[in-house]
Amino acid sequence: MQALLVLTLDNLHQSVKRRQSALWFTRVIRLLLAVGFLPSGLTKLLGDRFTSLSTTTPIGYFFEALYQTGYYWRFLGAAQLLAALLLLIPATSTLGALVYFPIILNIFIITVSLHFTGTPVITGLMLLASIYLLCWDYDKLKHLVLPVPNASRRSHSDAAYQDLHSGEQVV
Repeated sequence: MQALLVLTLDNLHQSVKRRQSALWFTRVIRLLLAVGFLPSGLTKLLGDRFTSLSTTTPIGYFFEALYQTGYYWRFLGAAQLLAALLLLIPATSTLGALVYFPIILNIFIITVSLHFTGTPVITGLMLLASIYLLCWDYDKLKHLVLPVPNASRRSHSDAAYQDLHSGEQVV
């Protein structure tokens, strides 16, 4: 049953990745998500306030409390910038999607929990786009989530050990 699920997901993933339009859509999504994190990440990294809401509101109080943490505020900015930059570089875009996802999930939960007006729609779409990017990189990430078939469980070091002891030369 698991093998059938993996085979079905593999086939679906391959059929989508073959489409040129899907590749361009993915590139646009990466760019938009990166652009969404660059200004807010840079603002936080530089130690500036992200918003000027009054601390008499729960949202303003929350952002002021985060800002007052100092190093944590800057860390959040650095993490957002790192995620954005990794998304923009094709060789690191998978890592960028992995870094981006927990950040935007956290932001989405905050916007819903504090009853932001309109913002949960934007952060929700960013979260969905982030999930899309993880699905796009399914072939690179599936081994982290799905069970490995029995034939594939032998590690490279096991194979090299067996080759050495069977008289074959390992290159």
